[in-house]
Amino acid sequence: MIELAKEKISNASYILITAGAGMGVDSGLPDFRGKEGFWRAYPIAKKLNLDFQELASPKWFEENPKLAWAFYGHRLHLYGNTVPHIGYSKLLNLALTKKDYFVVTSNVDGHFKKAGFDEDKIDEIHGSINHIQCSKPCSSDIWSSDSISLELDLEKFEAKEPLPYCKKCKGIARPNILMFNDWNWLEHREKKQRERFANFLREVGSESLVILEFGAGEAVPTIRNLSEIISSDFNATLIRVNPQDCAVPDGAISLKMGAKEAIEELIA
Repeated sequence: MIELAKEKISNASYILITAGAGMGVDSGLPDFRGKEGFWRAYPIAKKLNLDFQELASPKWFEENPKLAWAFYGHRLHLYGNTVPHIGYSKLLNLALTKKDYFVVTSNVDGHFKKAGFDEDKIDEIHGSINHIQCSKPCSSDIWSSDSISLELDLEKFEAKEPLPYCKKCKGIARPNILMFNDWNWLEHREKKQRERFANFLREVGSESLVILEFGAGEAVPTIRNLSEIISSDFNATLIRVNPQDCAVPDGAISLKMGAKEAIEELIA
């Protein structure tokens, strides 16, 4: 399957990279696979009996903002201090040999941009931890998280004051991330990214396209579904890289491997 995948990649005019949480595992990031996986990453959440879906909720910014910012502040620090693994740079080098490329990811870590991918060729469908908005929201403003400096008490699982506040109304700010049961996410930043992705697909037209999907699980199958729809609509080859959720539709290629291992096998 590796040789067939390499042949398809070599012959492609365009590359679409789709990525879920498994893409960052080889950089040392947790993927929160299942309740136990989440609790291993955040033992305090087990004590509070909160799983990822319950904790990744906008309600905490109103009910317990110190808890909310303990969770997202820790992730902000973690993602910011983690170096993307070598697979990212290998993928970028490959992408630059083609007519064009695009990245669609459910990850909020900003690692594709950090690894050198063109910001205008990335669609972060669930938003970005590197951008902030008002939790109400009082306006449509989205701003950078670069100026945020949080001190965390991880034993209590609390962020210490001062918390990030909205520049306009002085209420609690939150990451510009789509959370569960979230009606206050400001989506216009991602909408512009989505429009650029649509332009990329129009550019591809009937030319040869390969979709390289990494670490997109079945629990939240947004990326998997997108890869399969694009593959069908554009008669494109889907190469699915996943060590566990590796089932594929007819005509697709399945590589039961981690992202970094697969990229090193596929790209010289």
